[in-house]
Amino acid sequence: MNLPNLLTLSRIPILFCIVGFLYAPFTGASTLAFVFFVIGALTDWADGYYARKQGLVSNFGKLMDALTDKVFMVGLFIALLAASILPPWTLPLLLLILSREFLITGLRLVAASSGVVLAAEKSGKHKTVSQIVAAILLLLAVVVRQDFPELLPTVIGDSLHWGGLVFFVIATILTVSSGAQYLIKYWAIFTGQQEEKS
Repeated sequence: MNLPNLLTLSRIPILFCIVGFLYAPFTGASTLAFVFFVIGALTDWADGYYARKQGLVSNFGKLMDALTDKVFMVGLFIALLAASILPPWTLPLLLLILSREFLITGLRLVAASSGVVLAAEKSGKHKTVSQIVAAILLLLAVVVRQDFPELLPTVIGDSLHWGGLVFFVIATILTVSSGAQYLIKYWAIFTGQQEEKS
């Protein structure tokens, strides 16, 4: 267990901290939730940076990085939906995201059992960025509304919230499309045809 892997796995307890502060009743809790989200997002960059810098890139690290990313973001969106920060109409979109992440995780595990580690595609990175932007805007809207209602005008919180919803829709489209690209590209691995050829 090295530093990059510890940073990767730290996103799970960080997620629980975010959810806990989202539901905490005191003023400033939403701000703390946002700060922990930023820390969690930074670990996604830091684990890969230190793994490459220290020559500690491993198959375990690649798989766990992808898996914890999915748990971190999907878990956060589920918490936002449960807290009514995401409106009910986003549930089908969230289910699409969840289905895609399960499918791609399954594909990665099948590939790993065949000795193949699937590297992140550009489309996957784009969907991750869009998910992070959506989460940042939605969390900032909560911060403005709950922690600074007298300091900042209501329109700022509303604008951030609607911006977050727009990016959530964009993230859903990119998530589904990138998942489809993965399945098409690696379909032979997913169905076991590659093993038959080899």
